[in-house]
Amino acid sequence: MLPNLISSLRNIVGTDHVLSGESAAPYCKDWRGRYSGQALAVVLPGDTQQVSAVVTLCAENRIAIVPQGGNTSLCGGSVPLPQGQQLVLNLSRMNKIHALDAINYTLTVEAGCTLAAARDAAEQANRLFPLGLSAIAAQCEIGGNISTNAGGVGVLRYGNMRDLVLGLEVVLPDGRIWDGLRSLRKDNTGYDLKHLFIGAEGTLGIITAAVLKLFPRPQSVVSACVAVHDPAVAVKLLAHLRANCGDKISAFEIISSSCLDLVLKHIPDTAEPFFTRHEWIVLIELSDVLQAPLDAPLHNALQAFNEGILEFAVDSKNSAVSWWNLRKNISEAQKREGISIKHDVAVPISHVAAFITQTNAALHAAFNGLRIIAFGHIGDGNIHYNLSMLDSAQNAAFIAQSQQVNNIVYEIVHGLNGSISAEHGLGQLKRNEINHYKSALELELMRNIKHTLDPNNLINPGKVI
Repeated sequence: MLPNLISSLRNIVGTDHVLSGESAAPYCKDWRGRYSGQALAVVLPGDTQQVSAVVTLCAENRIAIVPQGGNTSLCGGSVPLPQGQQLVLNLSRMNKIHALDAINYTLTVEAGCTLAAARDAAEQANRLFPLGLSAIAAQCEIGGNISTNAGGVGVLRYGNMRDLVLGLEVVLPDGRIWDGLRSLRKDNTGYDLKHLFIGAEGTLGIITAAVLKLFPRPQSVVSACVAVHDPAVAVKLLAHLRANCGDKISAFEIISSSCLDLVLKHIPDTAEPFFTRHEWIVLIELSDVLQAPLDAPLHNALQAFNEGILEFAVDSKNSAVSWWNLRKNISEAQKREGISIKHDVAVPISHVAAFITQTNAALHAAFNGLRIIAFGHIGDGNIHYNLSMLDSAQNAAFIAQSQQVNNIVYEIVHGLNGSISAEHGLGQLKRNEINHYKSALELELMRNIKHTLDPNNLINPGKVI
């Protein structure tokens, strides 16, 4: 290590913004508490020039850097490795909103701007930034959202974060600054470099600012809670609603009965959506920029579908808040219940029901007393599929068999032409697993890109590849 590293860093960002020892510890543990490491120091720069200076110093002295935002990664992508040889570069101080162009429908922000702040700024201008991660919007930051290509409930209508970014500013692994903060919808002047950094989990460079795409703010919103016989019915219902309601559908989420068990057990002020408990419910949201009510069109579309709906309710006010509160709190309820083996997978929408049916059968055959928590974004084929034992005394032994569990889940996903990581990324969690599910050519191309931009492997090493 550079003998005067700490003093050199303090000269760049200021004494109060270089942390070590106990003050650095909170930045070295991930959101779920699964991954933790040690850092040479935690540095909190105040602007892009300071980021550049820190990266240049580290590059000259072969010091590895872990870029970090709100540290809400679920795959260990934003924390240092245990060896204590890496520097954490946290961008939370860089939280300014630089510009909002209501005519161009764009918002330019620094990487440390929280998702909640970006959404609030858009709303104040009667615009919408649609990334929907309501459970962690106050903690997660735009730089991390971009680096992980975040998804959420609105992907069905608005797309992933990749679809919401027009331009980027990035500090490269050698410290140079690439200014790609363009607000153009069309620019065919060569390779679209921003896409290299979106979803790269901070392994190719450090995103310091972004131009985000805004949308008209909806003036009418309605939700429905629908009990369905099984996921196959839900998939058919989605196709039916898309044919009848078009792009007014802004969310389509499926929730299993086991999810409701945990939410009702652990989260105060939650209630059953129906008098009768059903094995599966679907939450649907329609929205439009016109003020015309959407209740009747949604009700009529549901009424016209007679292939397995058990009951449904439509509401644009109080009940809708209660329904979506159930969905928002599934992850928190799971956390309170205890550790589980989590999967964030995607398959083509037409294969969602097959994935759930096949995987449920395979896992119940392999493990007795299993609890399956299945929920998520059926509208884009992304299912969160989490597993634990009903008997907590058996859970530790079950968790120890996570590799066997993963093999079962991932082989079925692969057989259905799916992905073992839909929106959470690879990080440390799936870094080795991905070698089994990407072709040798894909992995070669990824490694070649990494080597070209970061030949000394100094930016977030040990993650992704």
